[in-house]
Amino acid sequence: MEDLTYSPDDCICALATPWGKGAIGLVRISGTGAIDGLLPLFSRPKALSRARGHSLIHGTIIDPVSGESVDEVMIAVYRAPKSYTGQDSAEIMCHGSLPGIRTILDLLRARGYRDAGPGEFTMRAFLNGKLDLTRAEAVNELISAKTRSSHRMAFERLKGSVFNSIEDIKQDLVNVFAEIELHLDYPEDEIDAVPDQLPARLNGIQKRIADLLSTYDTGKLYRDGVRVTLAGPTNAGKSSLFNLFVKEDRALVSDVHGTTRDYLTELLTIRGIPVTLVDTAGLRASSDTVEAKGIERSRELMANSDVVLFVWDSTVALDEHSYNAWASEARHVVGVWNKTDLDGYECPEGFVGVSAQTGRGFADLEEAVFSCITADTSGLDAGTVIDSDRQKGLLEEADAALVHAWDGIEGNVPLDAVAVDIQEALRALGEITGEVSSRDVLNRMFGSFCVGK
Repeated sequence: MEDLTYSPDDCICALATPWGKGAIGLVRISGTGAIDGLLPLFSRPKALSRARGHSLIHGTIIDPVSGESVDEVMIAVYRAPKSYTGQDSAEIMCHGSLPGIRTILDLLRARGYRDAGPGEFTMRAFLNGKLDLTRAEAVNELISAKTRSSHRMAFERLKGSVFNSIEDIKQDLVNVFAEIELHLDYPEDEIDAVPDQLPARLNGIQKRIADLLSTYDTGKLYRDGVRVTLAGPTNAGKSSLFNLFVKEDRALVSDVHGTTRDYLTELLTIRGIPVTLVDTAGLRASSDTVEAKGIERSRELMANSDVVLFVWDSTVALDEHSYNAWASEARHVVGVWNKTDLDGYECPEGFVGVSAQTGRGFADLEEAVFSCITADTSGLDAGTVIDSDRQKGLLEEADAALVHAWDGIEGNVPLDAVAVDIQEALRALGEITGEVSSRDVLNRMFGSFCVGK
């Protein structure tokens, strides 16, 4: 790997908890001599210098120039190499006072600690062999998880599910490469140009890569979520349905047509999938300038949504022409036949009958939305799931190299040319785990982390 733009041995510091008022603040430090550099700032320097790794020391942070006590703290001590970064590290647990935290950070800077860059603690963990790149990415994914399901998936990756899958594939490919090399080393032997089992083994490896790639849509869905927009004519009950989804009266509900003139959004989850729910202005012809702009915006939102819930008032005859015209503007549509609590309703085929007032049919609607947004994914039973664009791109590179190798075998190209393709696939797989990496890749990847992690 190329050299970084700064030394990975520098003593660094950062606030690991959010900036703002809180009960506790946590300041992290790491680097060569990081604990020794803290001694002049601590009321019990001897106890701190003798502290074993994974121990807690109680004391006070002091200003060594003025002798003034700054805050009462607990310091968690981690000795190299048994620390998160693999270096001497410490976590200063202080009160969550912003002036106090700023003072502690200023004292550390005065002692020669520099501010950590985004993700620098985790980058050091990778550089020191504590994490591979798939686990390092999982750290950020775990922090960014929006639902329990996405959190669980990220935690599985942190435990090594992706790493183990890639290593298994890579080991099989190494064995294939070794067999090819053996044939190339002994050309005088009467051995076929292509080992008998090579095509089948390459096909099996390709299938495993394809299976892993097929989980990306699932991972991305649970990572980023979807936009679901409520649309339909005025007074169809969109705002009432919006309130039912969010379980509070967020949207104004009225019998007056055209009440909603702009859109409302709310974040929620449907079976572990993050959903941005949008309530829009009712669709109708209007001479009111403000309402007309709201309707135009509704159409834009429909076109840019993953799923549109097209709501229709069951007490009004379905205008199939208008419905089809409006629905054609959306990617995926779920028809909602609302107000089924009223007598005499008859739900048309292809619609889900609900009552936004009583909640009748709401579970069926959630099921319909879930089925719609997961139709193109492998589902939660996929086992190892990837959601990293970087990993997806490298898996595709490895797959393309193996396709080229397969084409070469069928075209009777020399075996050494096939070996080059195998090497290219191994390189791509090695980049996924960080066995092969560059400065630009690492800076780009860890630059998306929060400071202090």
